[in-house]
Amino acid sequence: QVHLVESGGGSAQPGGSLTLSCVVSGPGSIYVNYWMGWFRQAPGKEREGVAAINSDGDTTYYADSVKGRFTISRDNAKKILYLQMNSLKSDDTAMYYCAADTARGGSWYLREFVGYWGQGTQVTVSS
Repeated sequence: QVHLVESGGGSAQPGGSLTLSCVVSGPGSIYVNYWMGWFRQAPGKEREGVAAINSDGDTTYYADSVKGRFTISRDNAKKILYLQMNSLKSDDTAMYYCAADTARGGSWYLREFVGYWGQGTQVTVSS
């Protein structure tokens, strides 16, 4: 069983930065084989993929809306997933969810294939 706990959410002004973390508990031998990702859900909208990273950490995917502003990374030794968010916009306001065992490659954003979800951390961007 894999358990995901996010942290690092909060409030930021437009143009500001936040870093989200997701601590993974469970068998390390399983975690290191998983693709991991971040999804978000704004009020009244469907949950959408933000970014994903392969098991080795050398391949990443991003939603067009966050390319060039967000960076996903992982520390397999510590079993932590990160999302560095820069140049935040009001449209980035949402609940952010850590995801484990996502679909791989070009289908990474398909939420129906996610194996495990965290409980979410709120990000609010406003002036």
